[in-house]
Amino acid sequence: MMRDFKVNFTEKEISLVYQKIKDYPWSSMPDLDGWEHGTNKKYLKELCDYWVSEFDWYKHEKQINNFENFITNVEGTDIHFIKKKGSNPSSTPLLLMHGWPGSVIEFLDIIEKLASPEISGVNKNNSFDVIVPSLPGFGFSGKPDKPIGPRKMAEILNKLMIKNLGYKNYMAQGGDWGATIANWIGYDHSKFCKALHINCLTMRHPDGPQSDDEKNWQKRFDKDQIMQDGYRTQQATKPQSLSYGMMDSPVGIAAWILEKMYFWSDLKNNNLESVYSKDTLIANIMVYILTKSFNSSSWIYFGRREEGGRFFPKDFKKITVPTAAAIFPAEMSEWPPRSYVERIFNIKQWSEMPGGGHFAALEKPDLLVDDIRKFLRSLRFNPYDESGGQSNH
Repeated sequence: MMRDFKVNFTEKEISLVYQKIKDYPWSSMPDLDGWEHGTNKKYLKELCDYWVSEFDWYKHEKQINNFENFITNVEGTDIHFIKKKGSNPSSTPLLLMHGWPGSVIEFLDIIEKLASPEISGVNKNNSFDVIVPSLPGFGFSGKPDKPIGPRKMAEILNKLMIKNLGYKNYMAQGGDWGATIANWIGYDHSKFCKALHINCLTMRHPDGPQSDDEKNWQKRFDKDQIMQDGYRTQQATKPQSLSYGMMDSPVGIAAWILEKMYFWSDLKNNNLESVYSKDTLIANIMVYILTKSFNSSSWIYFGRREEGGRFFPKDFKKITVPTAAAIFPAEMSEWPPRSYVERIFNIKQWSEMPGGGHFAALEKPDLLVDDIRKFLRSLRFNPYDESGGQSNH
């Protein structure tokens, strides 16, 4: 059963957020230059001043509500999703998944392009039925009773597509956690998911690196993670302790999220707004604040640890679903060599992009859209049942 949904926050709820921002004790924070120690105070204060004086949440609320939004229950959790039917009656169903600290805000400007390619001068045979869920525990979706990981989320979102929405098969696309969930969909649910498109690789082969190139990549990755791992360790081990402070602090949530937007993006001259507008940054942050989902969104890290971490099982069998990899150069962590990736996936398309980082749909929307369309066209020559249509299990 599905019900219509509209984002609808009151003036009182918005005003309360703004008042907390205005009351923030800026003078208690030391004046450290740059971003070396975390989110830059000068920039954060500038953003907060704009937030309470010029930012218009309702413009973004309207943009979300311009699409058809629904809520449906899957395994006891209410799942929110945007649905945009493709202009072609035989459009390919596309499950488009965000990660952390993202939201459906990431995709608002590409949904129409994917559903109605003719508006960009592209043949409408390249159209998709676009399904954009808020992940369980994120944004406008309900909160699970306890932390769950990406493998469980893959089960839930596969059921959303097949049982609740009635599709016989579909393509899954994602970055960050969306890519991780797509990996598990391809591994556990290949009977239904017939193509994967990912722009991030977080999962690992249980046999580890094999060649010298792969071993050198692993060393670089481990070194890079030394200064990146703090937030991940906290959210994977003691997410509640962090959340008590964050739940009552819009500025705290903004600082925690902005740091990731800064360090994971392809910036020019170290300027965050060379890629994102203040409006886009704040709108994404507001989703976490207004839905009070900072806490439950961080649970996915805890859930992954309980599921076994970033490694596939020891009895791993190669994912046979045709897979496209979109490699953006400023991704938060370097992709492994192609040889490593091909031991995990049935790679049919490998695209090394000229620019962009972790938040591909926001940073380089046209590159991402074109790559997804290109992959769809290639599948016409590699029929969906190429993988045998069987699950790995």
